[in-house]
Amino acid sequence: MNETKLSKRLKTVADFVKPGSSIADIGSDHAYLPSYLCVNGQIHYAVAGEVNEGPYQSALTQVKKLGISNQVHVRKGNGLEVISPQEVEHIIIAGMGGALITEILEAGSDKLEGVNRLILQPNVMADRIRVWLKQNGWELKYEVILEEDEKIYEILVAERGNVDKPYSNNIDLELLLGPFLMREKNAAFIRKWTSELYSWKRILNQFEQAKETGGVQRKKEELTRLISKVEEVIST
Repeated sequence: MNETKLSKRLKTVADFVKPGSSIADIGSDHAYLPSYLCVNGQIHYAVAGEVNEGPYQSALTQVKKLGISNQVHVRKGNGLEVISPQEVEHIIIAGMGGALITEILEAGSDKLEGVNRLILQPNVMADRIRVWLKQNGWELKYEVILEEDEKIYEILVAERGNVDKPYSNNIDLELLLGPFLMREKNAAFIRKWTSELYSWKRILNQFEQAKETGGVQRKKEELTRLISKVEEVIST
């Protein structure tokens, strides 16, 4: 990969970085994202955090090769332990599961002082992030869903603010689907939830063949309701 070019996914993440900001890219891998942002003059300071030795060494090599070691600081460590409070304005966590991203934010909550924007790109379980944001004083400001190489990604951007602002009375469904995404309903959104519906209907069919118990009946009813709600969203 060219160190000054990004995938569609990471370029979309980069577009949410405010010009002149300082950032921490957690799980930075080869430090492609902070390198791109630095080389293009979008940021003045970055921490590239990586917990694994191989990617950490690759990031060091990348930054040294580009001559930006004075601006992009590569650090080895777990989650937000690589930064100090007030050190950066944006935190980026991309390419992990939603559950892991929330664990990182929760474990490093003391490091969020001075941070004014979270840019989060979960590979799965984006709903877990929306719930965490709402419970911890972060207002969901933007959402993007996109497809690249036959994979679908969601990007969530949050700032401190009114946590209830993005949501209406249908909050459970909006936390699952994304309040902005379900209003836009682009092709990637339709594809993702059409696939999920197919999976849920297979599970429902298995419930139909299972021995009838109170627990099975409840799960059937819950799944049937969910299928109906999501079908209504993507068909209107």
